[in-house]
Amino acid sequence: MVRAFEGIKVLDITHVLAGPFAAYQLAVQGAQVIKVEHPDDPDQSRDSGTDKALNRTHMGTGFLTQASNKRSITLDLKTEAGRKILRRLAADADVLVENFRPGAFDALGLGYEAIAKINPRLIYCSISAFGQGGPRGQQTAYDHVIQSTSGIMAMTGTPAVNPMKFGSPAIDYATGTMAAFALASALFQRERTGKGQRIDLAMLDVAMMMMASHISGYLRNGAHPKPMGNKHHHATNSCYQTKDGLVMLGASNLRQQKRLWLALDRPDMVKRTSDERDADHDREEKFLDTILLTRTADEWEEFFQARHVPASRVRTMGEALADPHLATRGVIHRFEHAPGIDGKFGVPLAAFKFAHGTPRIDTPPPQFGEHTAAVLAEIGYSEKDIAGFRAANVI
Repeated sequence: MVRAFEGIKVLDITHVLAGPFAAYQLAVQGAQVIKVEHPDDPDQSRDSGTDKALNRTHMGTGFLTQASNKRSITLDLKTEAGRKILRRLAADADVLVENFRPGAFDALGLGYEAIAKINPRLIYCSISAFGQGGPRGQQTAYDHVIQSTSGIMAMTGTPAVNPMKFGSPAIDYATGTMAAFALASALFQRERTGKGQRIDLAMLDVAMMMMASHISGYLRNGAHPKPMGNKHHHATNSCYQTKDGLVMLGASNLRQQKRLWLALDRPDMVKRTSDERDADHDREEKFLDTILLTRTADEWEEFFQARHVPASRVRTMGEALADPHLATRGVIHRFEHAPGIDGKFGVPLAAFKFAHGTPRIDTPPPQFGEHTAAVLAEIGYSEKDIAGFRAANVI
């Protein structure tokens, strides 16, 4: 079945994580994504990851994560020949995504205004740390720097150990996902208006959206969110030690906390309001600290889930990936082999399914510059032209 973005041509001039992950979301839904890299400076993600041998061949796991279904070309945009090639590629593209320092592409004559004159239907997405303007516009950052800037880091950790960054670069991935949503929205809008669009997406803005309810609370009464570690305002919605590990309880609402207390044969602990829960927090926590030590984490997970009380043993990533349920979701795509990679590997695919035309991976992550000659030939360059570009280090 036809996928959502089949027939859509995307120029992916991004590096590291957020930008490439955005283009990857379109690629698994059928878009033709051409990844553009400098011939002497591969995407930083190519030499990042847990396999040093792959890093040395520019096929690091950081790159593999978000490169399937893409084609790779090399292009030096600091040369006039390289810029001319990009303009030709952009002439019939639907989307261009870049995440370089604000103003860098304008300085090269490749900014939105210049490219829109060539292709007024183009969706041009610029991803940056702080946005295309404002006092911080020229500053640079990575995920963890945005965590510290935004306030997310200050609310993360325990009362004794804080601030603390996330274990995962969640803001980068959230930025990539938000960018994919923005691109999909702009493409849908173009179907109605016939006009292209400029998207200005900042990692800081995404981080603020990830704290939406905390921001509303602060703006209402000036209350800073406090780092609570694995605990929660409600004792029945926190993490506890069991006989052999940790279990996270998720009895969040009043109905769930009632089910939890009835399951534990403590109807006297059932509360009618959240205020009552707050007032009795310490007593509830003390009881749960004691009772949950009497069984294993797996036993408590099974016990509570059977009674419709959210709960889970705290697992490692390896344990989570080995869960048979995950295999039914199609979240992971596994490769038996791929060019430039010795042995099997797997990558995340998508966090959703469609009834038809669902996201899928068709081709493995490309080697550095693997498709340069083919792509340039498709837009009219001869073998002689391509050889000349290569000799001049344009590609």
